[in-house]
Amino acid sequence: MARDSYAAKTGVLRGVEALPVMVEVNASNGIPGVTIVGLADTAVLEARHRVRCAFRECGFEWPRAHLTVNLAPSELRKTGTGFDLPIAVAILACTGQIPTKDLESCMFVGELALSGAVCGTRGMVAFERLAMEQGLTLVGPPGALSTVNGGMRSLESLVMLLQGVGTLPLAKPFLKQSNDDEDVVSAIDFADVIDQDLAKRAFVIAASGDHGLLMVGPPGAGKSMMAKRMPTILSPMDEKEQAEALVIHSAAGLELGCLRGGARPFRAPHHAISLGGMIGGGRPMRPGEASLAHKGVLFLDELPEFGPRVLQSLRQPLEEHEVRLVRVDGTYVFPSDFMLVAAANPCPCGYLGDPDHPCTCSAARIQAYQTRIGGPLMDRIDVLVDVARPDSSRIIAGEKGMSSKQMAVQVAAAREYGSWRRAREDEDKPDRARTVPELHLDSPAKAALEGVAKRLGLGGRNIVRIARVARTVADLDESDMVTRDHVMEACAYRTRTTL
Repeated sequence: MARDSYAAKTGVLRGVEALPVMVEVNASNGIPGVTIVGLADTAVLEARHRVRCAFRECGFEWPRAHLTVNLAPSELRKTGTGFDLPIAVAILACTGQIPTKDLESCMFVGELALSGAVCGTRGMVAFERLAMEQGLTLVGPPGALSTVNGGMRSLESLVMLLQGVGTLPLAKPFLKQSNDDEDVVSAIDFADVIDQDLAKRAFVIAASGDHGLLMVGPPGAGKSMMAKRMPTILSPMDEKEQAEALVIHSAAGLELGCLRGGARPFRAPHHAISLGGMIGGGRPMRPGEASLAHKGVLFLDELPEFGPRVLQSLRQPLEEHEVRLVRVDGTYVFPSDFMLVAAANPCPCGYLGDPDHPCTCSAARIQAYQTRIGGPLMDRIDVLVDVARPDSSRIIAGEKGMSSKQMAVQVAAAREYGSWRRAREDEDKPDRARTVPELHLDSPAKAALEGVAKRLGLGGRNIVRIARVARTVADLDESDMVTRDHVMEACAYRTRTTL
């Protein structure tokens, strides 16, 4: 039975969050056509053409009336192609071509092809979370995580279900475990890294305490090789972390891949990346690499080659673990809690200090190259380690180093001890947010830290970060107090004279 108006539930993606939207359709006398109102962008306005073609291909009648489509709330900017399906459903309901009994409990999201096929859109995980929060069933394209039977493959199949031929998809938890990509993660192992015991120790410390890590060494030393293996020593994401990572990657329109199996993200942008590509931006607003690495690893190879503005933009996410972008239409907040792993050559030619290759760079070029990173960012990197070229004879002999499994055991033990220690102290504050007295340094450790600080002229931030690294080293030793040896090892990772 035809009716003058109908409203279908849907949502709009704003940053990495989906907000509820009502698609209201009113049919009135006048010149046949479609008017879409409610701050719609070009992609939304083009929906009227896609919907009309889908109606014709699926055998539905296009109403000979003037249709007004209102996207409420009208003050919220609407972007994306996910409005095609709810607009089509609302028009069909308004013109009496489908029953409306089951529509009230559904939220519709999807783009329509000209043939009537329902296609995917960005942010399906965010839409799924919104549907679950509102107690609705998400009806979307094939591959949507909360749908069964492969999703709604076409507008015609959806209408058949609403007419009683089959059943509507049922809501399920939006997290979906998958082991399809586990083989990809396990294919790389720290055992392939030869003759880098000091660097591996630095990786264990960084992974145990969520510290930023910078490797400095000549080309071919294995810096990138080790960085790619950092996720293999980290624990799988828990359910909350996985949910956050899935939402961000879905909002960016990326494949979920290893995230479904709990593997942590690993992002390695090229050094020519723009500011918006690193922290997010564009229209519609999308998360950048700093957010795509949320709860994972952000690897910056050839660190001095990155633009100064790009590098300094990482200061806020490293401190606050989120990116806040203020635009005319409001403030966008992207989660950005990642582990920073970086690699750099000691000079432009890369061979400064290498006994086998003479450096060809002038002192001025070396100074200019090393200062490109900037002091404020360097202050936020806790662990600095020199990486020398491995012994060629050991590589040719096919030797194996310490494996990822062995390193992961150390990391897990240190994290478990740290959690137990903080629980015993009845404090939820993480170590990276604690002051020096809260980290429990004994008297020799305090004296050693004070001596190093005076000798090197360290600022307050550097002192606190050395103490936090020392606390992580103590957790690796399962020591309640931070001793002088722990402080001296932490200082060894902070007292490079270059970079």
